[in-house]
Formats: sequence, C-alpha cells, structure tokens
Amino acid sequence: MSTEKNVQIVKDFFAAIGRGDKEGLLALVAEDFEWIIPGEDWPLAGTRHGHAGLADLLETASRSIETSTEAQEFAAQGDRVFVVGVATGKIKATNKTFKDDWVFAITVKNAKLTKLREYVDTQALARAAQKDAPGPA
Repeated sequence: MSTEKNVQIVKDFFAAIGRGDKEGLLALVAEDFEWIIPGEDWPLAGTRHGHAGLADLLETASRSIETSTEAQEFAAQGDRVFVVGVATGKIKATNKTFKDDWVFAITVKNAKLTKLREYVDTQALARAAQKDAPGPA
C-alpha cells in the first residue's frame, strides 16, 4: 500500500475520533490492534489490545476526560505514519486542565491500523490526574 493511502487511513481514523464514531474506528483497526499509552497515575495509561481493548479505551476516555485533539502534521515512510498534534482538556475526577503535545507512531498494514504508540507529555497528564493532598488538620 502506498504511503499516501496509509496517511489517508490515519486521517480517517482521526476524523472518526473527532466524530465519536466507535464503529468507524473499529472498521479502521486490525483485530490484533495494539495501542500503547505510556505513563502512570492517569486513567488512559497502559496497553490495549484488539477491538475489545480499543472499546475499553474509548469507554475509559469518555468516563475520565474531556478532550479536544488536533492532528497537525502527518509524515509517512513505508507502513509507518507519524502524526504530530496537541490535545487539550480536563480530567473529570480532578477538574484539572491539561495541554498535551504529542506524537503518534502508527503502523498500517493491509489498510488497517495495527499498532499505535503515543509519545505524550505524561507529566502534564499525571499532574492533571493527581488529586490534591489534603491540608493539615
């Protein structure tokens, strides 16, 4: 598959995210899809596998955060597509806002996303997810 087609598939993936189109997302990812989000101490960190993992991630995200994501640049080589973007939002449990500059490294094979690895500002996200310590009594 050409790099241009791979980029279009990734753009379609981001468009489906923007629409909240769960079925559209599932149609664009392979059965053995893997999404890796680094970090600790925030709701979305971890590795999710397959359609069930993607559905779990979407459900966790809808319960945990309000966010707006903007993909700003796309670059591709072979079956890899790199996306540079920014997310802004709020962690619902803490009501704290965040700004997260990110890069996604995505692998596309046979017109499906097979792997997505986020490189995100884990410190900004963990800080927004951290509940304030109670003050002295």
